[in-house]
Amino acid sequence: MGRLFWKIFLGFWLTLLVTGFAVGLAVQLYNQQRQEETALGQGHRVRSRVASVSTALALGGPPAARQLLRELGRRARDTVRVVGPGGRDLLGREVPPALLAEAREALGAAGRGPGVRRVHAPDGTSYLVFVVRHGGAGSRHHHPPGPPYLRLALALIASLVFSAGLAWYLAGPVRLLRAATRRLAAGELDTRVGPCIGRRRDEIADLGGDFDAMAERLEALVGAQRRLLNDVSHELRSPLARLQVAVELARQQPGETGRILSRVERETGRLDELVGQLLTLSRLEAGVTDAPEDYLDLGELLEDLVEGADFEARAAGRQVSLRAEGEAMVRGRAELLRRAFENVLRNAVRHTAPQTTVAVAMTVDDGAARVSICDQGPGVAPERLAGLFEPFRRGPDGRGYGLGLAIARRAIEAHGGTIVPRLPAAGGLCMDIRLPLTPSSG
Repeated sequence: MGRLFWKIFLGFWLTLLVTGFAVGLAVQLYNQQRQEETALGQGHRVRSRVASVSTALALGGPPAARQLLRELGRRARDTVRVVGPGGRDLLGREVPPALLAEAREALGAAGRGPGVRRVHAPDGTSYLVFVVRHGGAGSRHHHPPGPPYLRLALALIASLVFSAGLAWYLAGPVRLLRAATRRLAAGELDTRVGPCIGRRRDEIADLGGDFDAMAERLEALVGAQRRLLNDVSHELRSPLARLQVAVELARQQPGETGRILSRVERETGRLDELVGQLLTLSRLEAGVTDAPEDYLDLGELLEDLVEGADFEARAAGRQVSLRAEGEAMVRGRAELLRRAFENVLRNAVRHTAPQTTVAVAMTVDDGAARVSICDQGPGVAPERLAGLFEPFRRGPDGRGYGLGLAIARRAIEAHGGTIVPRLPAAGGLCMDIRLPLTPSSG
C-alpha cells in the first residue's frame, strides 16, 4: 500500500469523522431546541403532580411552588408549568401561546380539567397549573438502545472499513498502472493493463485503456523502426558490395578503369539518393522541415511534374496524362510537395503496364484539392493496401515501394492532407490525395 492509499484512506476517514461529529452536534442542538412543550400531559401521574404543585401553591404561595417545581424538574421528564398573570411561568420559562390556549380550553367552567387546574395563592393571585410533555408522546422510545460508547465504537469501525475499501478501490489500479509503466520502460512492450483492471467503467478504466493504446502504438513504432533498420542495412549492403567488387576489379584490371569508375559513380549516386531519402523521412517523422512555407499553384506543379514524367515514360513505351479542373492554391513547402507528388507519380510509371497511360486528375471541391494518380499495373492485394506506405515494404510478387511512398505520406500529412490507396474496378492502383486549399483560393 503506497502513499496514495494512505492519503485517500485518511482523507475519507477524517472527512467521515468530521461529518459525523458535525451531524451529531447539529442533531443534538436541534433536539435541544425541540425540548419544548408539544402536548399537555395526561394520566394518573400527571394529575398527581398537578395536585402536589397546586397544594403547595395554595398553602405556601409562589415560594413553596417554586421549590417543588425545581425538585420535580430534576426527577421527572415531563415538567409542570405554573402560569400567572401575563402568561409568565413561576420559574421564568417561556410557555408557547398555543399550549397556554390549549390549557385554558381544557380547564372548563369548573376550574379544572384533565391535568389542568386553576389555583389561587394566599395573596389571591390566580395561577394556571398544568403538565407539558417534551417531544411528543412516546418520544422516549426513539432513543437507540445500548451505551453511547458502543455506538461510537461501531461508527468508528464502520467508517474505517468504508474508508479502507474506498481507498483500496481507487489506489489499486494506480499501483497496477505504475507497475505496468515500469515494465514498459524496461522494454516489455507487450505490457497491457486492461485484463487486470477488469470491468471497471470509470476514468481509471479509461486511463488504463489509454495506456494500452499507448503501449500498442509504442510496440508498433519500435517494431517498425527495427524493421526499418534491417531494411536500410539490407538496402545499403547491396551497393556497398558492388562498390567493393568494383574496387577489386580496378585493381585486377587496370585497363577497365573508366568503365569501373562509371559503375562506381552510379552506385555512389544510389547511395547518396538512399541516404537523402532516409534523412528526409527522418525529418518528416520528427516534424523538422527547414524549407519556408509559400503559396503555390498545385495545377502548375502537377503540369510540370507530368511533363517530365511523360518524357521519361515514353522511352519505356508508357505515357502520363493530366486532367485538371479549377484553380488550386495551397500553402506549404514547395520542394516537399514536389517530392511527394513526384514519388507517387514515378512509382505509378514504374509499375504501369507497357503501352498504358498513368492518369493524373485534379478537382477542386469543399475547400480542398483532390488529386488521383492511377496506373494500369498489376495492383496489390486488398489486405496489403495498409502497408504500402511502410518503408521498403514488398509484396509476394517482389513489387517494392522503398521510401518514396513513405516520404509522400509524411509530406502530405505535414500539410494537413491525406493520401489513400484505392483499387479501381478496371485494375491497377490509384492514390487519392487531398490537400486543403488556402482561403485566398476560394
